[in-house]
Amino acid sequence: MQIFKFCQDNNFVTSSLSARAGRFMTQHGEVITPAFMPVGTLGTVKGVSPQQLSEIKPQVILGNTYHLSLRPGDAIIKSLGGLHRFMAWDGPILTDSGGFQVFSLASLRKISDEGISFRNHIDGSECFLSPERSMEIQKNLGSDIVMALDECPSGQTERSLLEKSVSRTTDWLKRCRNYQLDGHQGLFAINQGGTFLDLRLRHLDEILDIDAKSPFQGFAIGGLSVGEPKEKMNAILAELVKELPADRPRYLMGVGTPEDILLGIEQGVDLFDCVSPTREARHGRLLTHLGRINIKNARHRSSEEPIDPDCCCYTCRTFSRAYLNHLFRAGEILGLTLNTIHNLSYTVGLARTAREALLNESLPKFAKETRQRWQMEDL
Repeated sequence: MQIFKFCQDNNFVTSSLSARAGRFMTQHGEVITPAFMPVGTLGTVKGVSPQQLSEIKPQVILGNTYHLSLRPGDAIIKSLGGLHRFMAWDGPILTDSGGFQVFSLASLRKISDEGISFRNHIDGSECFLSPERSMEIQKNLGSDIVMALDECPSGQTERSLLEKSVSRTTDWLKRCRNYQLDGHQGLFAINQGGTFLDLRLRHLDEILDIDAKSPFQGFAIGGLSVGEPKEKMNAILAELVKELPADRPRYLMGVGTPEDILLGIEQGVDLFDCVSPTREARHGRLLTHLGRINIKNARHRSSEEPIDPDCCCYTCRTFSRAYLNHLFRAGEILGLTLNTIHNLSYTVGLARTAREALLNESLPKFAKETRQRWQMEDL
């Protein structure tokens, strides 16, 4: 049964693009796509309050299975009413399965067919994450979109190891599918296979075999932007997206620079996430319609301009570059918050504006003009 009934709003596809505008409903609200999803790993989007986040109007935000299960613990979050209530966010939430985070603990983990044994990064204690445990954690968190546990190899993994990884991810997907989630929760399958298109397509066939018996609510592309050359990522994406079912949301995991979002939208991706906008904000690197600027640079020290005169976020409506430069140089926390509000507003807004252009049949023109404007490099 499909919990999320994906509806495509544009009834046309341009001759050169597969981009689409769509929507699906969750228990906590409608998701209008394409959409960028801010990352709230520990139950908070770094640097901003839920009230500030609500003004930015993201469609979905993320929480992380691995981190929240360790601290404060998924059982505690469940006892307090679930993640929505715990973090005071009433919109849709997607939870990652924990696979990528465990992938990053290469020196502390051991992967077997049963699951992943690892020492957690907080106190070094031994932990075990199986497909069933990942589902249990996400059920306790009460997220709307649940990600299946996958093995996420690096972008440089040799083919023989990738083949084993893909087979294991398929087996884990079957176990995730057999786990009984709550009625409002939709399970997304994750496609792996590195930069080998034939492995990607073989794995997709295996996913679709499972889907035929018990449908998934969406499909994700994992294992890209993990160290492989950008041109290889783009080539895989262009071929793989068009093979994904058209009647469910498509999610490109962990990819969220403005350039990659625009490319993904053109290929037909619906959902994106990345820590990049918030991380860049904390380092003083800000996104504008002309490119990236570094607010630490001396040229902004006495500038009355906003970060981006084309932006309507709270930061740009209220403060000058001179003030933001001052806050950053003085080490004031407010500066990080204001930077984050802007970068998230820009990134969420980029996906929203691309949707509007798509519905107006002007996406190619919008994409071309946007890329031409991204010329200023002020780092």
